[in-house]
Amino acid sequence: MNLVQAEIGKEYIVQEIRTRDEELNAFLFSLGCYSGEPITVILRRKGSCIISIKEGRYNIDMPLAQAIVVG
Repeated sequence: MNLVQAEIGKEYIVQEIRTRDEELNAFLFSLGCYSGEPITVILRRKGSCIISIKEGRYNIDMPLAQAIVVG
């Protein structure tokens, strides 16, 4: 399941990041978004998701939310 399908307010563990863009992978890693880390969807809007990673909140677009696989 990806972040678009995740339940709001429930904590999940990042399983993998499905993107071929190394710059994007490095950016997500700098936020603390990598395999094994907890992540929570705080709010979902039409074109974006607000997520919580390591006590920080970030707004990401839907294509990126679809690339983050959680379990």
